[in-house]
Amino acid sequence: MDLNLNASNEPKMERDCSEMVKELLPQVEQLVLSGQIPAALDKLHALEKKTRAAADLWSTTQILERIVEICGGATEWVMLEQQVAAMAKKHGQLKQAITKMVQKAMTYIEVAQPESTRIELIEALRKVTEGKIHMEVERARLTRMRASIYEQQGQINEACDMLQEVQVETYGSMDRREKTDFILEQMRLCLAKRDFIRMAIISHKINQKYFEHEGTEDLKLRFFELMIQYDLHEENYLEVSRHYNAIYHMASTKENQWPSVLQNMVLFLVLSPYTNEQSDMLHRVKQDHNLEKLEHSAQLVKVFTTMELARWPAIESMDIFSAEDRSKQQMVLRDRVIEHNIRVIAKYYTRATIQQLTKLLDLAADEVETFLSQAVSSGTIYARIDRPAGIVIFAKPREGEEQLNAWASDVNKLLSLVEKTTHLISKEEIVNKIARTI
Repeated sequence: MDLNLNASNEPKMERDCSEMVKELLPQVEQLVLSGQIPAALDKLHALEKKTRAAADLWSTTQILERIVEICGGATEWVMLEQQVAAMAKKHGQLKQAITKMVQKAMTYIEVAQPESTRIELIEALRKVTEGKIHMEVERARLTRMRASIYEQQGQINEACDMLQEVQVETYGSMDRREKTDFILEQMRLCLAKRDFIRMAIISHKINQKYFEHEGTEDLKLRFFELMIQYDLHEENYLEVSRHYNAIYHMASTKENQWPSVLQNMVLFLVLSPYTNEQSDMLHRVKQDHNLEKLEHSAQLVKVFTTMELARWPAIESMDIFSAEDRSKQQMVLRDRVIEHNIRVIAKYYTRATIQQLTKLLDLAADEVETFLSQAVSSGTIYARIDRPAGIVIFAKPREGEEQLNAWASDVNKLLSLVEKTTHLISKEEIVNKIARTI
């Protein structure tokens, strides 16, 4: 019976609290306007105790937000920190009310001056949100603000370490776009800190299928630009080319920036070591009609998709490298041209002398052996070097069973030719006999 009475009294208590709040707020406004801020806060504290006891969320939220507004409007930042900390520690305080109070206090962070005051306010709010799941999103945003200040002060390591503390991928209450944006910021700071290992780990937290949704193109562009920087450092040129390929197929890129993106995609594709995947991508790029508008890129693709010897001086003269890594990328491209020429030679020659190869490849004898060894180790070609004779053999020897099968096949072909020839001779004889009788 008592339970029913309490249940019926709850709506009445909430109505009473809301009415008291509406009556009290004008009085508080008058006190604030007259400069009596402590008196105004005392009135709000007294009413807050009643609304908290009545579990009136709306009234409690109104009071807590008004406390924050009074302190923030008067630029009493120390008082604001103290009030927020005190209200959050009240016994039985409603979680939603605390969250709304912290959100309201966060709106004054940009207003707080000087910077030291702003930092103190952020740290005070981070302390209030620490360990509270219902305010994990607010804590993440506060941490990002603090990390941004660290970065502005040139403390990149501190900014990066602070942002790593927040594992937003586990937050169910954070919007997916904001979550992705937060992870991208973590990746950016890791690159700025040159912590490439952690950056690679964090990059796996982003599911690239999310970029297929509408309105995520800016996030997609940021992600691939960061991954390009990482893979350039790791010299994963095939991955760099893939990233440029993803950017190239974005709608915004197709409109105005496609020439530079396509040029970079081709460049890093030819800088990649030869594999079936690299060769397949190269032939698919060759079919792109836009490639015809880029003279040097089209020439590069033609060189590496045509089984003909390429001359390094002609390729070296192309102006396709950025000034930053020109010498390094030129050396890599030279190696790729030599590897291409070795594949061409292995296709058309069964054996060749070292002297012939030095002329065809424009290399010294020891360099020829080095590149041949690398090509054989990677499985690109088959070759055996007879050093005393100075001969390189490209024809792969057949095993016994394979050789017997080849002989049997040759015998079958020979017998088929003999049978066909005999048939034609017989046919010709019959035709001649008929012609004589006529």
